[in-house]
Parts: sequence; C-alpha cells; structure tokens
Amino acid sequence: MTAARFAGSIAVVTGAGSGIGRAVALGLARDGARVVGVGRDRRRLQALAAEAAGGAGQIDGCEADLMADEGIRGLASRLAGDAGSIDVLVHGAGVHAVGQVSSLPVEELDRQYRTNVRAPYLLTQLLIPMLESAAGQIVFVSSSAVRRAVAGVGAYAATKHAVRALADALREELNPRGIRVLTVYPGRTAGPMQETLHQLEGRPYRLDRLLQPDDVAAIILNALSLPRSAEVTDIDIRPMLKP
Repeated sequence: MTAARFAGSIAVVTGAGSGIGRAVALGLARDGARVVGVGRDRRRLQALAAEAAGGAGQIDGCEADLMADEGIRGLASRLAGDAGSIDVLVHGAGVHAVGQVSSLPVEELDRQYRTNVRAPYLLTQLLIPMLESAAGQIVFVSSSAVRRAVAGVGAYAATKHAVRALADALREELNPRGIRVLTVYPGRTAGPMQETLHQLEGRPYRLDRLLQPDDVAAIILNALSLPRSAEVTDIDIRPMLKP
C-alpha cells in the first residue's frame, strides 16, 4: 500500500473531536483523503484541523449537534453542497452512561439512543445517494458491550445492539448498490469516555491496559483499503491485557 491509499477520497467522520473518531479522521487525512470532521466542540475541531495540516493532510471541521434532527439535516445539506459525493462515512460519535437498569432514568436511555442509534440512522439515510454515487463505504463504531453486556451498562449495550442490527440490515440493502458496510466492536479504548467511566467505577485509569485509538483506527483503515472484491463485515478488537 502507498501512503496515499485514500488520495482523492472524501470522508466524513462523526465524533472527530476525540477518541477513535479523531484517530480515524487523522489517519484518513494522512492517507490522502479530504476529511470532514464532525463534532460539537469547535476548539477541538480547530485543533484537529491544525494537526492534520501539520502532517500535510486536510480536515475541515464541521460543528454539528447530532442530538437534534435539524443539526443532522443541516450537516447533510452542507455536505451535499460542498462535496457532492462521499467515499467513506464513519459513525464515530457516541455517548455512554453507567447505571443499573433498575435505577437509570429512562431519559438517559433516550439520550444515548438519540446519539448512538437515531443520529447514524438519519445521517446515513440522508447521505446514501452521495455514498452510492461514489460506491462508498460506511463504518459503524460499536462496542464490545454487544458481545457481553454486563451490569451497569444495560442502556448503552442496548443502543449498541441496535447499531449492529442497523448495520447488518444496511449491508443487505446496500451491497447490491456498491456500498460496503463495516461494524467494529472495540473493547475499552483510551479516551475521555473511558476516563470518566473509570472514575465512576472507582478504578485507576491505566493507559497500558487499554486499547489505543490509533490501534482501532489502523484496523478500520486497513479494512477500508481492501480491494473491492472483498468486504470485511465485523471486527472485534480488545486490549491485549485485561483492564
């Protein structure tokens, strides 16, 4: 593979301000893609664009609230006006909360559902014509909670199970239209979400016991760069050492 394996491609990455989304956005930019990095924090997006430019990459920050339908529709409209077609769509945005099903307020389930399920559903729906015109690819960043939902993450795991079903159905619908769909199930990965989770659990935050965002990004980029005669559908990746 050459260093510019995504040269000429247009990629949209949600959750680009931190964590896996940020690592994927930077990786795509380094490999030649023009990246639209979507997030809620303008300062993080500006820092992301500056880091990409320092490595001769291009990331255009796009501030959007994916909790609101109008924010998603506005994002889709801007992409249609600016890009015309999309080669890669990565759903990296997500929220998480810890709490027993017996006590976690249903409003917290609603918040996670809107960000983790409804937002990628609507955004994908709106962008399918742009993806189809480029024979594009869609990536859903899910969670290892789909494989093993433990006490305290029931609401979060439920939303990630829904994402898996969404991706599986989309793959059946969109493969005949030339679009590949990948779901990734990372274990505990270093970043703001895990740092907060460790604090809530009263556990030390040990980076050496966690996946690194760059690890997950490397796996995703390799899958995206496969020849079009093949498709990777699901990837499980976990820390080498037990957290």
